[in-house]
Amino acid sequence: MPVTFADLGVDPALVEKLTARGITSAFPIQEAAIPDALAGRDVVAKAPTGSGKTIAFGVAAVERCINSKPKKPRCLILEPTRELAAQVRDELASMKQDGSKRVVAVYGGTRYGPTQQALAKGVDILVACPGRLEDLLEQRVVDLSDVDLIVIDEADRMADMGFLPVVKRLIEQTAKDRQVLLFSATMGKEIEGLVKNYQKNPARHDVTGDEEAGGDVDHLFWAVPRDKRLEVCADVVTQLGRAIVFCRTRRGADRVARQLDAVGVKSVAIHGDRSQNQRERALKEFERGRAVALVATDVAARGIHLEALPGVIHFDPPADATDYTHRSGRTGRAGLDGIVVSLVVEDQRRPMAQIQRKLGYESGFDDPSYLEAPVYPERVTKPAPSVAPEEHTARASKRRDPSSRRDSSRRESSRKDSSRRDSPRRESSRSESPRRESPRRDAHGHRNGASRSENTTRPRSSRGASGPTGTVKFFDAERGFGFVSQEGDKDLFVHATNLAGGPTTLLEIGQQVSFEVGRGKRGAEARNVRVVGGAQSKPRKKSYR
Repeated sequence: MPVTFADLGVDPALVEKLTARGITSAFPIQEAAIPDALAGRDVVAKAPTGSGKTIAFGVAAVERCINSKPKKPRCLILEPTRELAAQVRDELASMKQDGSKRVVAVYGGTRYGPTQQALAKGVDILVACPGRLEDLLEQRVVDLSDVDLIVIDEADRMADMGFLPVVKRLIEQTAKDRQVLLFSATMGKEIEGLVKNYQKNPARHDVTGDEEAGGDVDHLFWAVPRDKRLEVCADVVTQLGRAIVFCRTRRGADRVARQLDAVGVKSVAIHGDRSQNQRERALKEFERGRAVALVATDVAARGIHLEALPGVIHFDPPADATDYTHRSGRTGRAGLDGIVVSLVVEDQRRPMAQIQRKLGYESGFDDPSYLEAPVYPERVTKPAPSVAPEEHTARASKRRDPSSRRDSSRRESSRKDSSRRDSPRRESSRSESPRRESPRRDAHGHRNGASRSENTTRPRSSRGASGPTGTVKFFDAERGFGFVSQEGDKDLFVHATNLAGGPTTLLEIGQQVSFEVGRGKRGAEARNVRVVGGAQSKPRKKSYR
């Protein structure tokens, strides 16, 4: 039986606020950490990004830290990136009774004035990036001496980015009887040093082994000519519906975003040269579906948590296995499946093979093939909600063991020659043995016990579907759109991405189709279009050679 927040001793008013947002049962990290945090104990939690940590520490922050004095916050939450700081601020502001006025985030790229004014009025919870907070301390616009609850979030990323010396200086300026909550995906020597020096008999929790945290992720390594990478990338984004595309350089990210735009794949870029407003605007466009590709560099993408992301594309190879894991971990969360595609040109094969060996994947590279996008309920029912993407929508993906990875990441040569021709759908070794179905979750990522078919309006089958029916009046295979005529009603626009067989499926004039009616940029349009009469549509075959 799911554990509720009331079961964990959370204040009824806060439980009511969470329930109003559809958050009713606790994730493992919340179930483990909240009781200790409310009891005042120090906590060390080993938990992956996207596992529900913000509410795990946010409950204690919201309940305990109130009535602060001007310039003297009661709770300090340290985050490694500005995106994380903004997301945590929004999440906690939605939990507080007095709203966002008592929760403030400080990070680089923003003006000092509004922050100084907010601190002067009194802030209960201060969410901060270490560098900007030190600047404010030097200006004497904030005093940490009343901070009796400090949260160190993403501690391993803090270490990777060189922030730990600053973090230590900040901790030493807080109250001596402080409570320290530390969350990290990994526990290296530097993190254990923080625990030893700044925590007292902490409660330790490890939820990284939670088998329900992530769905299955297929890792595909494709051999692609350099001059065909953009074309392949555009096709993969179209097939998946939306994806994050990783590039090595800022100029490269800008270039790829422009080129994808030029071929009809709406893209936005995010990297270190963009201002904070530009970065936030790009994220909003991607989250709301106005852009289907988010082109990013490794550093800029740290701390970004995207809801129900079907796939990740390595346009440029990662520097090492660690970067590959961080990039790829953006998909396969909240019990949902994902796809990771690496576009590997000839002179990149050796370093990519080293990454494959280190991570336990079978070395080798396949030719590009058709992809079947993971079925995500959120993608077809409504746009991404405005709540913080990290929480209750994206549980960190759990990697399968190396033998399982080999099965899913590499296609056997005999099946590559036969099965791909016979069926447009991507097969996986997962079908060879029964697998426990991951609990489905609602729009906020919470378990609701429903099966995949109950949670999505996009059927797996292309025949026998209920709903309105019509006849294909016109379909342009090259441009990927057409029209379906309805008896006694207006013709409906249909785009290739709304075909149940995937965006590489072709429709033929005269075919009988069933569909659902949705609202698009051009008005009413046909969605989840399935052939129910006439010749069955066939996948479009494409060569990148």
